[in-house]
Amino acid sequence: MQSRITINNLKPQADVLLIGRTDKNIVDNPENNDIRFQNCQHISEAMDFCSRTQFDIIALTVDVLDENLTTTLKKLRQINPNARMFLLAQMWQEPIAAHIVSQSSNGTRLVDDYFICPVAFSLKNQAKQSAAQEPQVEQPVPTNPAFQEQLERIAILERLVMEDELTGVKNRRYVREFLRQIIEHAKKLSLQVTLLIFDIDNFKQYNDLYGHPVGDNILKQAAVLMQKCCRRQDVVGRIGGDEFAVVFWNLPGENAIGLDNNPPEEERRSIESEHPTQVINICERFRRELHITDLPAIGVEGKGTLTISGGLATFPRDGSTVQQLFEQADKALYEAKRSGKNRVFLIGNENK
Repeated sequence: MQSRITINNLKPQADVLLIGRTDKNIVDNPENNDIRFQNCQHISEAMDFCSRTQFDIIALTVDVLDENLTTTLKKLRQINPNARMFLLAQMWQEPIAAHIVSQSSNGTRLVDDYFICPVAFSLKNQAKQSAAQEPQVEQPVPTNPAFQEQLERIAILERLVMEDELTGVKNRRYVREFLRQIIEHAKKLSLQVTLLIFDIDNFKQYNDLYGHPVGDNILKQAAVLMQKCCRRQDVVGRIGGDEFAVVFWNLPGENAIGLDNNPPEEERRSIESEHPTQVINICERFRRELHITDLPAIGVEGKGTLTISGGLATFPRDGSTVQQLFEQADKALYEAKRSGKNRVFLIGNENK
């Protein structure tokens, strides 16, 4: 899974400043002959280079940003005003990158966009292509609409590599790769990761009775509701049919278990199984929201009757690999179905 940054340039070469670590897990082609790369490990070093060179692209890894990120990004903009600025993020850093991209200062965005690592740079040089066809033309060639349309199609295809086309949430491939990366991250920082797999109870009956368009609408609303119930860092994905997966993880500095010191009786089971109370609360909130959602398309009798069944598995207690967590969460989902549906099961315990 790779992101591609296309530089549409009128010059024969492009200048790119990379700030931060740039091994092959970050940038996949640092030896492109059409692109001159300059790498700086630290912001202070990058500031010095920017004061002496005008770059086409400035790409920063999320790791190099600190509490002074607003000041840093504004200063980079000021000394290299024509450069496009991008963040390079690992999958688990995507919520941070998206938040920074959404920010602005005096009406100007701090950065133009973010890309998930690894990234590859490519240069589309219209001036060079035009000169080969019409050597007598020396002035800059205006942007070709067909070329722009091609870039837009490429961007859509790259997005579909990671997103589910129907619901707009992440797809199965992304969820599994994200889970792999966040498990490795959690091992280093002693974080807890929980996988939820859920599906919509009796979904086939809704599809058969009301038709696929209504079924598709149910899936879309379920995806939107789950995203609203989740925290910013959690990842929601559709992994097939009416089956969804959610990866919950604690940010560094949060309580690893996320439990109250004196939890009520009904939550003791979650302590014993080391499932975070916060995750269970999110699941319950989602079930309530889905249950009261107004879905006129399925008739008066159908309003407020949607339910889900789910299974939870947590790293490191229930498994230490992607496959193990999926297998354990699937087992819990099966038990939830077998026990009457409309519930979320925890591995090795009663239903919640």
